Amino acid sequence: MMHLAKMAGLRFPVFTLDTGLLFPETLALKRRLEDFYGLKIEAVEPDLTVEEQADVHGPELWKRDPDLCCTARKVLPLRGKLEELACWLTGLRRQQSQARAAVEIVELYHLDEETGRQIVKVNPMAHWSRQEIWSHIQKHKIPYNPLHDLGYRSIGCMPCTRKITEGQEERAGRWIGFKKVECGIHTFLPKKVDFQI
Repeated sequence: MMHLAKMAGLRFPVFTLDTGLLFPETLALKRRLEDFYGLKIEAVEPDLTVEEQADVHGPELWKRDPDLCCTARKVLPLRGKLEELACWLTGLRRQQSQARAAVEIVELYHLDEETGRQIVKVNPMAHWSRQEIWSHIQKHKIPYNPLHDLGYRSIGCMPCTRKITEGQEERAGRWIGFKKVECGIHTFLPKKVDFQI
């Protein structure tokens, strides 16, 4: 997505959620992408460090309550960042999972129902297939996470991400043993269902 924006001459702030539990390969990729695109990727972090979270909730919260862990480490920091923005661009794709199959290219969400504040969410690659993504990466020599070469098809936090086998949904390696398919960053906001462009 950053490559498409660069090709179009668009400059906008880029951020990532740094949970404190990311793979070293993910952190290294962030630095490589900053060099590749010549931009700074802001790391949006949770209020509590992993150690502080353990003091409050006990160690390894992700093993006992992954929803609470994701809320604290991803959803709340994202919500704070979205308060600064009018539009949010994501890399969501319909093919990633059943939970994402109906994602639209442009969506409108209620950010704050009390004030009526809304945010436009743009998913420019919603209709792209996994093969189209990889063809684009290879064609433009875009840096990618080497964990993909090792069988990780969807990469999140270290404790909650596993390798998967061919034929499984891309996100099947996330939150093994739990009835959880999303971290919450794409599901915590109420969607304006009657929105059309």
